[in-house]
Amino acid sequence: MTDRIDLRSDTVTQPTAAMRAAMAAAPVGDDQYGEDPSTNRLQARCAELLGQEAALWLPSGTMANQVALRVLTRPGDEVVASRESHAAWHEAGGAAANAGVQVVEVGRGGVFSVDELLAAIKPAGLPVFPQTTLMEIENTHNRAGGVVLPQPLVRQLCAAARERGLACFLDGARLWNAHVAGGLPLHELAAPFDLVAVAFSKGLGAPGGSLLAGSKDLITAADRQRRRMGGAMRQNGIFAAAALHGLDHHLARLAEDHANARRLAERLAAGSGVQLDLATVQSNIIVFHLPPGLPDAAQVVARARERGVWLNAFAARTLRAVTHLDVSRAQCEQAAAVLTELLAA
Repeated sequence: MTDRIDLRSDTVTQPTAAMRAAMAAAPVGDDQYGEDPSTNRLQARCAELLGQEAALWLPSGTMANQVALRVLTRPGDEVVASRESHAAWHEAGGAAANAGVQVVEVGRGGVFSVDELLAAIKPAGLPVFPQTTLMEIENTHNRAGGVVLPQPLVRQLCAAARERGLACFLDGARLWNAHVAGGLPLHELAAPFDLVAVAFSKGLGAPGGSLLAGSKDLITAADRQRRRMGGAMRQNGIFAAAALHGLDHHLARLAEDHANARRLAERLAAGSGVQLDLATVQSNIIVFHLPPGLPDAAQVVARARERGVWLNAFAARTLRAVTHLDVSRAQCEQAAAVLTELLAA
């Protein structure tokens, strides 16, 4: 359906013609011998952008997160993360299956406090408890509606975690959005953490790929875990070239996605009767709820799809829409009109 307005995720973007040309022209080599020049260039560039010693490309964001868990924890450990975090909700139980850890969720709306972190850390002297060894922060936070975590709070949380012997991991799959929305340099957003993950297949529009950045020792350990999990690639330069093109041409334009999301959210909040806190619409994600009296999420998704608007149900009465490279301002206006009409009817 060529006239589809696909708001299901920013992962549905198609590589632009210019990105495809960059991929076709990319110099390549065997990445497992360290001989892929495009991958080496991408890793060096992202390490510099994120203010870290080294970086490692991985096929997917979930693998990046799973490798980070394997590096920073041991089987039987416990990880503190925000409520409804990607690690707990959207990785098919990978934390338990791959790293052998359990996730304890704290806070609400994508954010948690120092007090909530401290309350979640298990007492170290009792052998019946798992050891709490890692704090994970997601920025921006997907299920909370793409909220950007306040950096002063992030620094306080990481300092409190380190005082109690916890490592710190940033699931920054959409850290590019946090950077553009909040205006802080990427290296400042990444600085408090041991390992940082970013994704190229969301806002930057690449067809695949994520990256971990951290110290040389941690990235060396991550490389071993990547190989163990089947993530070793060969002529990876075609993916790296797409990511480099995204950094060059699609990073600054994320502000357009944010503006489109804001406009769509404002129209939904004003004209459809949904529950939508506009304060949460800080980047390119809109999460809204259907009060009693309106159809449930599955019905709205099905009826909207018949009208050419695609979005995701997040729960029985919760929906998510995501703006991205392949959705224009006019299409967002059209999607708002379709959704408000459906919900009014």
